[in-house]
Amino acid sequence: MLNYGTWMRRVYIWMGNCGKEQCFLRPRERVGTKIFQQRMQKSTDNPRPNIFLRSKRFYGYSIVIGSLFGAVMWAVYELGKPVVDHRGPVDDEYSELPWFRQYFMRMWHSVQYYQKMMEAPVITKLLPDILPPPYIQPPYTLVLEITDVLVHPDWTYKTGWRFKKRPGVDYFLQQCSKNFEIVIYTSEQGMTAFPLIDALDPYGYTTYRLVRGATKFVERQHIKDLDYLNRDLSRVIVVDCGRKATPLHPDNAFVMTKWQGNDDDVQLFDLTAFLQLVAEHQVPDVREVLHYYSQFEDPIEQFKENQRRLQEQNQENIQMIPSNQRKWSFALMGRSWRGS
Repeated sequence: MLNYGTWMRRVYIWMGNCGKEQCFLRPRERVGTKIFQQRMQKSTDNPRPNIFLRSKRFYGYSIVIGSLFGAVMWAVYELGKPVVDHRGPVDDEYSELPWFRQYFMRMWHSVQYYQKMMEAPVITKLLPDILPPPYIQPPYTLVLEITDVLVHPDWTYKTGWRFKKRPGVDYFLQQCSKNFEIVIYTSEQGMTAFPLIDALDPYGYTTYRLVRGATKFVERQHIKDLDYLNRDLSRVIVVDCGRKATPLHPDNAFVMTKWQGNDDDVQLFDLTAFLQLVAEHQVPDVREVLHYYSQFEDPIEQFKENQRRLQEQNQENIQMIPSNQRKWSFALMGRSWRGS
């Protein structure tokens, strides 16, 4: 028999273990409350994923996959579309295939071509041999950079990268092609340069195209080694906007100021006049003229100043130049030759 004090003590202990709320519940009610508490504990330990988060991930993956698919389809269309001339699409070996296979095969051919172009080793002879008679070989070779000389790269948030065509490019290429073998020699990648050249020169005034694979990588910079050009360097003029582009042959470089994309630029017209004078006077070694202009920050402005001074000279003074072969030095450099 338990006395009253012992019995009350056990009752308080039992109430503390099971909770005051459940002590006075019926047995069936206590079982239901216990099951509810267990379910709540499980839901707290393993919460269900948020439906909003799952939807957000689904839409994110859909956008990425859709963008990749769109990029692939754009590449198939751009690289696989047929060549078009003034009469319409040009037939090739893929023209008889189904239209989707046509685009895919042309795209695959273009990708392989660019891959071989980038992986091919640099050859020691960048240009073929000069044309023998009776073929006509231009007397001079004009080597041109395209970036900041013929085009200006521009980037905005709305359009991305774009290339702006310099005023006078068409006139410049047309006039220079009469007396110069025009070679595009750029440090840009071929995948960037070739579409630009196609857009700049639709009439084919440029004879050859050389890209980054034809340059040398020296001291973290791509330079142009003219020794591999396979041309007489006394008749080679390199037009660039950087003095470090041809460090091995500085006397062959005509370094212009960078074009900043302004529409009122006329330097290509002045450069055309300079090159026409070189050809007209049949300069035997262009390095002598280019060395003179290398001392000026803006050789085009100096050339214009020399032309202005030349027009102010009296015709009698021009006739006093001792040798006809040295008249080019007065016409190009604004001074007579000393000590011929």
